[in-house]
Amino acid sequence: MSRIAKEPVVIPSGVDVALNDNIVSVKGPKGQLQFDVHPLVKVSRDDGKLSFEAGTATKLAWALSGTMRSLVNNMVTGVSQGFEKKLAIVGVGYRASVQGSNLNLSTGFSHPVAYVIPQGISIETPSQTEIVIKGVDKQKVGQVAAEIRAFRPPEPYKGKGIRYADEYVARKEAKKK
Repeated sequence: MSRIAKEPVVIPSGVDVALNDNIVSVKGPKGQLQFDVHPLVKVSRDDGKLSFEAGTATKLAWALSGTMRSLVNNMVTGVSQGFEKKLAIVGVGYRASVQGSNLNLSTGFSHPVAYVIPQGISIETPSQTEIVIKGVDKQKVGQVAAEIRAFRPPEPYKGKGIRYADEYVARKEAKKK
């Protein structure tokens, strides 16, 4: 069996979890999320903990039990604490600003790039070269960060571009004669 699925998901105080058939609904101070658990996985609740088991003795069911546990754990963490990703902009004249529901990026193109902020995500720019993405859904926060980074990924020669705050960019030496 999956080692991850053996450990139950602890439900913190202030978080409500509802089980209806294979649908898990999680509600907390930061928001609410809903997830449809795979039919091969059995979910049970006992005194503040959610347990996940494989419905059948197949490899797929075992693997899915660990996956479902991780996804529900991320939901519980998201509604109680939230998730955030930090991006850094490196380059002369490169900057970002939030105006309404748009993130405006000036990253060396002949035109400014406007990114529409999706529902359930908040974006802040503490400085012109920093972007902080916050939200309840871990997958959505990571997807938005990846989409913003894709506008101008960091290049290895000068290091210019949009990168994750903790990302290391391997620098290359320029061509020599």
